[in-house]
Amino acid sequence: MDSVPASSVGQECARAVVASPDANFRNLILGTLHSAGWQSEEAEGGADALAKIESGNCHALVLDRWLPDLDVDELVKILQASHPEVDLLIVDTKDGGAKMVQEVPRHPATRRLFRGLQDARRAQPEETAKEGASAVARKETEPAPAVEPLPGMVGTSEAMAHVYRMVRRVAGRSTTVLLSGETGTGKELVAQAIHSLSPRACRPFVVVNCAAIPETLLEAELFGFTRGAFTGAVQSRVGRIHSAHGGTLFLDEIGEMAPSMQVKLLRFLQEGEVQRLGSSDQFRVDVRVVAATNLDLVGRVNEGRFRRDLFYRLSVFPIELPTLREREDDVLRLAQSFLFALCREAGGPRMEISPDAGRLLQHYSWPGNVRELQHVLERAFILSDREFVIRPEHFSSVSHR
Repeated sequence: MDSVPASSVGQECARAVVASPDANFRNLILGTLHSAGWQSEEAEGGADALAKIESGNCHALVLDRWLPDLDVDELVKILQASHPEVDLLIVDTKDGGAKMVQEVPRHPATRRLFRGLQDARRAQPEETAKEGASAVARKETEPAPAVEPLPGMVGTSEAMAHVYRMVRRVAGRSTTVLLSGETGTGKELVAQAIHSLSPRACRPFVVVNCAAIPETLLEAELFGFTRGAFTGAVQSRVGRIHSAHGGTLFLDEIGEMAPSMQVKLLRFLQEGEVQRLGSSDQFRVDVRVVAATNLDLVGRVNEGRFRRDLFYRLSVFPIELPTLREREDDVLRLAQSFLFALCREAGGPRMEISPDAGRLLQHYSWPGNVRELQHVLERAFILSDREFVIRPEHFSSVSHR
């Protein structure tokens, strides 16, 4: 979305989105917007609001602090990264307060809106305010429902439950997703889950490891080439982007991509078209992009090693995966799952993990995360020599924190 200069945004053309699960609150704010001459749309949650902002020019977003799907602070981070031109107003339906995220709104019309909202909140009928506060209080006292793990994933910790919720909110859209987290945290599994839960599930899921393909070959791999385009191009070939048409393209280790390729990828993300090497023809493709990195992309942007505009394009909906150190409750579940798979593959009886061995696994720091745990279980399975129990001595590579 293009930035709108403050001087060009007046009361007549200003547009806002109001996001809240509370219909009474939305109606109150929409009425204030209409009276002030604003164009407006309403959304019941954060994901819906994000989609409406993506669809066209928006100058302000009014957020209910109590959203049903996304954490407001996380949504603010997403919007400030991908749509910094949008002024953000957060209204607390519990206590009637309101605050502007930017201290000085970028648009004069937003400042007028903010003053109008404060007046409207003060004029809200007392009974309506009490009803809203009671609803929030009930929501806070109700136990949080269990969140079903994503396909192919194990774990019920709160850290993973948050990931599951975020994935399910975005999976049904074509929004670009950026997965971040340490090596071995399961970024490709999450990308596969996003694809399998989306309307694109029956179409291709194409993986490109940007760190594993040399820079000189990456362009040909992504965009394809025609016969004779370069030495060794004996026949034409479509690229992996084209192969993912209708489906999902997973760009792993995106932070390792060379600057020259970042420019070409940015053009594809902006235009939705690919041009094979050696050809002037352009093909429009429908591809949903999920990228992943274990690097600090913000730091690389500040160092000039990653394009800022490409970062904004990729991080429309960022999801950070927790380390295994943050998922201590999941360690034994994961270990038992890996052990069960090993037993099934070997055609032997099901094995157990002794209590002492389980405590050892839970007290280890797991610098290699889930992938390291999987390899440790495989080694222990081999060392156990078909015993029925995995014991601490089978974990010779594991030590306490």
